[in-house]
Amino acid sequence: MRDPIRLNPIAPLVEKARTYFRSDVTRPYEFRRERLRALEASMRLHEPEVFGALKADLGKSVYEAYPAEVGLVYVDLKHALKHLKDWMKPVGRSLPMTFWPGTGLQVPEPLGTALIISPWNYPFQLGTSPLVGAIAAGCNLVLKPSELAPATSAVLEKVLRHAFGDDGYVTVVHGGPETSQQLLAEKWDVIFFTGSTRVGQIVMEAASKHLTPVILELGGKSPCLVDRDADLETTARRIMWGKTYNAGQTCIGPDYALVHQAVKQRFVEACQQAVKGFYGDDPKQSRDYARIISTRHLQRLTTLMKGGRVAFGGTSDEAQKYLEPTVLVDVDLASPLMNEEIFGPMLPVVEVGSMDEAIDFVRARPKPLALYAFTSSSETADRILARTSSGGAMVNDVLLHIASGMPFGGVGPSGMGSYHGKASFDAFTHHKTVVKKPWALDLKVRYPPYTVSIEVFRKLLG
Repeated sequence: MRDPIRLNPIAPLVEKARTYFRSDVTRPYEFRRERLRALEASMRLHEPEVFGALKADLGKSVYEAYPAEVGLVYVDLKHALKHLKDWMKPVGRSLPMTFWPGTGLQVPEPLGTALIISPWNYPFQLGTSPLVGAIAAGCNLVLKPSELAPATSAVLEKVLRHAFGDDGYVTVVHGGPETSQQLLAEKWDVIFFTGSTRVGQIVMEAASKHLTPVILELGGKSPCLVDRDADLETTARRIMWGKTYNAGQTCIGPDYALVHQAVKQRFVEACQQAVKGFYGDDPKQSRDYARIISTRHLQRLTTLMKGGRVAFGGTSDEAQKYLEPTVLVDVDLASPLMNEEIFGPMLPVVEVGSMDEAIDFVRARPKPLALYAFTSSSETADRILARTSSGGAMVNDVLLHIASGMPFGGVGPSGMGSYHGKASFDAFTHHKTVVKKPWALDLKVRYPPYTVSIEVFRKLLG
């Protein structure tokens, strides 16, 4: 029997979700806590299916799938369960003397019914991690996973139905761009989107018609700045790990490297040795190396490769959706390689004469989602961080800041809003200002006709 939800038009489905939220069942602490626990229990029950689906869609090994796809969500769940009661408490605020007697509060309340649109590159984690924040905040939601990762999207729906049922609390809607357009045409209380900058613009335009707040987790070209005093072996190993993790299909993955001219050649050689150490002489045979999501994306990557000269790697196999880890040199800065997000296991290496030149290079381009500085000098690292703007940054490592528990998000074209930890709760919450006043001391000076000097108001208000 076909799933009746998939036969229904979008509007009735959305109205069912909105009716569910208006019942107020999502607001109590006990309800939110139990739903978070239900999500964790269902995830643990279906872990083998999740890993199998990720292998089918992206060729991910369990060693990448566990930490990046489910482990991060377990961390979010544990943190939310530990702190949820405190997050939900109204926070007392002091009031100016002119408000006395009175009480000031900031009251967290759920924004309402949310739309979450998740991508294909981390199709399980990027669907469930925002969900943790929505549940904790007391929202309900409709989730649209990516059609490009069909096996994982199907398992994701199975996990969520097992946890929550199908009564309108959490609803999964499958489909392609047309379905996304239909969803975006509806009115939501908040939209959480993870994906490309181009599609983020479409989401924001659609949301603006209803004045709907958005959280946009986008991407961009995240640079690595490698100074002459960096530990080259460790630097190359960490950069190439980040560049080849999930076959480079990571929004915060290193996109290109700006390397001091004095160490450029040694850096390239160290990158080659790092890849060989990870995946052997033939990465295609490694159980740990993922695949490109589709032949269309693979063809895009091989076209981008024309923007530079292959230093090592470069081979591909469309039948297996395989692209060898690749480093490119002699890069054409005007080519699409250096002006589009790569989103694959190719690292262009650009030679610079100094870190100030590298800083100027970064500042002349759109603000990236992440920036990685590699140097033994704390002064140089501080100068790079102070003079550049990015969604997040690391010194002498890559990727790991997403698991730090601190807010994660972009800036400018790389996104807006943030999540993880309490930031996930705040993303789906309105912190309402409430002032409570007693009947007593109803000073007449505030009412017309005004008989006091303006100096009285000046003294009261400053």
